[in-house]
Amino acid sequence: MPPTRVLIVDPVAPDGAAVAEAAAVLRAGGLVVFPTETVYGLGASALDAAAIAGIFRAKERPSTDPLIVHVASLAEVSDVAREIPAVAAVLAARFWPGPLTLILPKREEVPASVTAGLDSVGVRVPAHPVALALLRAAGVPVAAPSANRFSRPSPTRAAHVLEDLEGRVDLVLDAGATDIGVESTVLDLTVDPPLVRRPGGVSLEALREVLPEVAIVDRVADAAVAQEAPGQLLRHYAPRAPLTCYDGAPALVVTRLAAEARAQVGAGLRIGILASEEDLLALAPMVAALGARGRVETRAYGSRRDPARAARELFEALRGLDATGVDRMLAAMPATGGIGRAMRDRLMRAAEGRVVPVRGPAS
Repeated sequence: MPPTRVLIVDPVAPDGAAVAEAAAVLRAGGLVVFPTETVYGLGASALDAAAIAGIFRAKERPSTDPLIVHVASLAEVSDVAREIPAVAAVLAARFWPGPLTLILPKREEVPASVTAGLDSVGVRVPAHPVALALLRAAGVPVAAPSANRFSRPSPTRAAHVLEDLEGRVDLVLDAGATDIGVESTVLDLTVDPPLVRRPGGVSLEALREVLPEVAIVDRVADAAVAQEAPGQLLRHYAPRAPLTCYDGAPALVVTRLAAEARAQVGAGLRIGILASEEDLLALAPMVAALGARGRVETRAYGSRRDPARAARELFEALRGLDATGVDRMLAAMPATGGIGRAMRDRLMRAAEGRVVPVRGPAS
């Protein structure tokens, strides 16, 4: 494949010619990367099996991991789903366009490769103006996982896409940073009660305002088995350097991070610390002492006081810290609840399950 073309577009009012060019690539069976409000997606026509195969090749994604299909409106869901329960319309009225994926029974026209061979399909209407303009111009449903190499941190900027997929995709629509920064919530409506199979941009608390019976499943999938939703494997969103997360009261976690960093630097390693701005402020004296010798790097994922910004900055901070070439990475887990639940899920999988509880009198 020739070098990937990049077209810069306005995130609010995208250029019609650029969108039309990208739509033509999709209709011709090509691969187009485009921004959604969550992360950048790697898109192909959802009804074109050959194009879908291109997604799996570009990402090096296992065939057991299904794709989410993007459409421009609730009316177009019937292009890929054979049944649309009444509750889906209620949820769409509240959360679409937006970061909620609904799992529904699929139509036969949807290739088995889109759904990992299962009889259900995930579908959503994205909120980003560029994504919606592209879907309308293409006139086809678009399957689009995150636009990164499989198991790498998701891309929230076009530069992240090119780090992983340069020369593997036809076209990138670059509209700057995404707004939410973690993927959509995946809600399975084929089971009773409905299950959140992946936490994301719509919180469990918000869903329960509409469906009080909604449950959430914490699951680590077997890579050899078809998964009901993407993002279920233990290793996902992972940096190159091994990551360990620490979970507990912030003051205790800060103390533990400082001790771990000192010990590992003492063993000759370069250490990266990923935490909130408040945590890094508390760690500043230790970082100043060790960082002066080039042994500690830090990146903040926003503020504990602003969970939405923390989520928006999480993957960029994770990629940025990994790019410094540290030997090991240590991270402070965010608080649970709201979008923090999605952040915790991403960090747990980025760490391949290495989450250390930190307990003490202050907890």
